[in-house]
Amino acid sequence: MTVSEKMFRLGTETAFDVLARANALAAEGMDIINLGIGQPDFPTPNNIVEAGIKALRDGHHGYTAANGIPQLRSSVAADIAKYRHVTVNPDNIIVVPGGKVTMAFAIEMFGEAGAEIMYPNPGFPIYESMIRYSGATPVPIRLIQENGFSFDAETVLGQITDKTRLIILNTPANPTGGVVPADQLQKLAEGLENFPHVHILSDEIYGRMTYDGEGHTSMLAFDNLKDRLIVLDGWSKTYAMTGWRMGWGLWPEALVPHAQRLCVNYHSCVNAAAQYAGIEALEGDQGPVDMMMAAFDERRLIIHNRLNSLPGVSCVMPKGAFYAFPNIKGTGFTAKELQDQLLSSQGVAAIAGTSFGAEGEGYIRFSYANSVENIERAMDRFEQFLAQGK
Repeated sequence: MTVSEKMFRLGTETAFDVLARANALAAEGMDIINLGIGQPDFPTPNNIVEAGIKALRDGHHGYTAANGIPQLRSSVAADIAKYRHVTVNPDNIIVVPGGKVTMAFAIEMFGEAGAEIMYPNPGFPIYESMIRYSGATPVPIRLIQENGFSFDAETVLGQITDKTRLIILNTPANPTGGVVPADQLQKLAEGLENFPHVHILSDEIYGRMTYDGEGHTSMLAFDNLKDRLIVLDGWSKTYAMTGWRMGWGLWPEALVPHAQRLCVNYHSCVNAAAQYAGIEALEGDQGPVDMMMAAFDERRLIIHNRLNSLPGVSCVMPKGAFYAFPNIKGTGFTAKELQDQLLSSQGVAAIAGTSFGAEGEGYIRFSYANSVENIERAMDRFEQFLAQGK
């Protein structure tokens, strides 16, 4: 069998590998605390579930338009107006089966041999994976602890070349929980005036998940970018709908036909009943979202305090999403060693920082999308592990 060379350029998400190992250990009887996988531990709110069930009972079993049913795209446009304070054309919104699809489509449109695509590092691993798969050269945007895992706009602008096609941004961020300050986004937007050949993919999947009054600055706030800005968002994180596979992209008008053709070629359309559930999520009671965010905030403060009490560990305060990304260089363990040994000896699943890029060495990601009790138990085990020494 001979497969295409590009298949060997594809990476993976270590979180799913760790999840599989954790599940195997649990099946053997080990008590596992999973702080690895990046999904809310809450069920999808009942009103959303019931909307999906009703759609099935009402006979929504067939194909829909490739870009999503009109009612859902209008709901997304209204949601953008409500939370991002920008009016957009629903025809520029394309509903897709999960946030990764918008990401992959954007990279596929601009990535080819000889092109460069900039991406955050440490960052969501599929960015770099898909860039390499496309044939383009990945150019990392370093996110450093001293800046709260943000970036310096001038540094980013200085990395742009005549080969740069696309810049990927992610704020609030996975895996760091970092939020890029509004002033740095403003400087970046202003500087991009000098680089009209560069498009921007703004991954805002955690846009509703910020703390301490931080708020979310969408790249839609910068009108000068509207003709070359792609915004990625969806339902997975905010509404605890990871398994529903629902995402959306807002595309510049010139790119909409290309994105629609990719939809037709790749997946035809999104699950019909899930789209009606998506309408209820956006238009229905937001109380469950507020409840989940209050719980995440409580857990955030607890895990941050516990991590900073451990020898050889320091952690900046996460400002968004539901991840803590502590520096573990003082423990004497590499990120991969700590990931593997915490799971095998303590039953605590976490993800090595190197799973998110080379800049992640010396860090490990904990998801605090788990109960306070389990977070406390996991930190107790981490403390006991460190007390044993290397």
